[in-house]
Amino acid sequence: MAEEKKVVLFALSTCPACKKTKTLLKELGVDALVVDLDLVDRDSREKLLLEVRRFNPRETFPTLVINRGEKVIVGFSDEEIRKAFS
Repeated sequence: MAEEKKVVLFALSTCPACKKTKTLLKELGVDALVVDLDLVDRDSREKLLLEVRRFNPRETFPTLVINRGEKVIVGFSDEEIRKAFS
C-alpha cells in the first residue's frame, strides 16, 4: 500500500464543491483533516486564511493540501483527486 499522505481540506460547510470533495475523500478512504472555515471563531478564521493563502492566494474553496503542499488541488476535480490518491 502507498505511504500515508498528510491531507488537509480547507472548506466551507455550505459549499457544494466542498461537500463533493469531502464525500470523495471518504469514498477513497482518505484520512483528511477537514477545516470548515465558516464554523470557526473570527480569530481562528483569520489565522487559517493566512494558511490557505500560502497554498491558494485566491482563497477559494475547497483547497486540498497534500503532504504540506507537495500537491494542492483547488476546487472539486474528481479525476485529479482520484489520481492524487491512487
